[in-house]
Amino acid sequence: MHRYQTIEVAAQGPVLHIRLNRPEVRNAFNGTVVSELQQAFAAASTEASVRVVVLSGNGKSFSAGADLAWMQEQAELPKERNQEGAERMARMFLSIARCSKPVVARIHGHALGGGTGLTAAVDLAFCTEDCLFGLTEVKLGIVPAVISPFVMQKIGVGRARALFLTGERFSGAEAQRIGLVQRAVPEAELDGQVQKAVDELLSAGPAAVASSKELIRAVGSLSLEDAIPVTSKWIAELRATPEAREGFSAFLGKRKPNWIG
Repeated sequence: MHRYQTIEVAAQGPVLHIRLNRPEVRNAFNGTVVSELQQAFAAASTEASVRVVVLSGNGKSFSAGADLAWMQEQAELPKERNQEGAERMARMFLSIARCSKPVVARIHGHALGGGTGLTAAVDLAFCTEDCLFGLTEVKLGIVPAVISPFVMQKIGVGRARALFLTGERFSGAEAQRIGLVQRAVPEAELDGQVQKAVDELLSAGPAAVASSKELIRAVGSLSLEDAIPVTSKWIAELRATPEAREGFSAFLGKRKPNWIG
């Protein structure tokens, strides 16, 4: 497996763990983190043995967002290179959101700025009740630009308006209330919640899970009328696949399905 400088990647059976590994700076990300995260998620998308990806952070925090020294360096670059760096960061978040495998995040400590962005980019996020989130960019005189599409897709424009403008910090419990995370739990229960989600995902058909992610993209912006031909074709094609036949057979035979791939 590829060796990385700023993240740890380890497979445990069909589960791939990707861990931010700059604990000395609360896993703030710089150019190397951006490149390595994008590379790791691109590899996970095409690796047949991977069924679920779990994203977490080593040390006391999940991620304090972008490394300010790196951000300052980017600001001093010529305009074109400055913009290229921002686009690379945006594409890193996109590689997580578009990963063909389901992505579960384990959030603890701080998840500020880009850390909140990472939380928004994954499929399922679980955090501690006292975890601190915040779209704090305005406190630095900037805006949460590259993460804004992911955050607004997760929590809606109305909630984003208040959080983008104030930059206020909020707890894991509030993150659950607004839909940023699926559940906020006491720290002792966090690993159990993550494992429960992983187990649920592993019990589902892998092709069906990947197709579900695509279905949301395809149907989300359609009217009810325009969705009919898309969704009718979708289910007709999917239920004729070997995976669906195995799922039907296992259910009717009262046994666990033997998923392939």
